[in-house]
Amino acid sequence: MERIGIAASKVAQGNLLLYNLYVLLITFLIAILLFFLAGSATFLGLLIIRLAIGPFVPSISQGMWNLIFCYSLVALTVLVALISLVAISKNIRFKK
Repeated sequence: MERIGIAASKVAQGNLLLYNLYVLLITFLIAILLFFLAGSATFLGLLIIRLAIGPFVPSISQGMWNLIFCYSLVALTVLVALISLVAISKNIRFKK
């Protein structure tokens, strides 16, 4: 998380407003990357589980798998948002 501040300070070159904007931009890009990587891993994991246990447990319907996927994406969204807020709070500056 400290690397976000280091990268933003090198790009902003002393401008406090640009520094804060770059911190927000870098944090947003990292959050999007993290969400897509973890979301795709979650989707593939649930798909493999569904294909593995589908013949043995036919009582789980398509709607139930959609609900499980939605809950896991909501949990992932909350986790990524918390990580982003911590990263922003550590790196945002109000005074030089």
